Amino acid sequence: MKKLVFLSLAVLVLAGCKDKAETPEVAQEPEVAEQEFIYGERPDAESVLLATQLHDNFKEIQLADTLQTAFKAEVLEVCQSKGCWMRLALPEGEAVMVRFKDYGFFVPKDLAGSEVLVQGRAFISEVSEEDRRHLAEDGGATAEEISEIQGTAREYGFEASGVQVLEYAGETP
Repeated sequence: MKKLVFLSLAVLVLAGCKDKAETPEVAQEPEVAEQEFIYGERPDAESVLLATQLHDNFKEIQLADTLQTAFKAEVLEVCQSKGCWMRLALPEGEAVMVRFKDYGFFVPKDLAGSEVLVQGRAFISEVSEEDRRHLAEDGGATAEEISEIQGTAREYGFEASGVQVLEYAGETP
């Protein structure tokens, strides 16, 4: 019985060690799928506004109004602490501050210069001096730049339920 077990093991070992030349491997190119970078919910690409269109809409809404929409724009800056907010470019040198719904997701900190599609709720808000200074600090502003911030300011805001990176300017997130 011991000889039979030993013989079976020897056959298995030899079968596993057969010459690689007997079974030539065919080089295959790896499949490369285009990667999507989506944070939060996937934005609905059906009715997307351009940054210029959103900017026009901001000019017509009041402090308490909101507008459910999706738009695409270039990322100007991202919170360098966690990636918990970003500023997107609007025409005329203006920007919209984007925060993420329920603080439920973050974006890569090196997203500046990328084009994104965001979906959510646009609004206008009043931002206190303290919050403006805090945001400037998170954005990497110098102490001198932070000290120049004075008083409250009206700001275009956006609460994103989802962000999709359309063109990534940095390294792979």
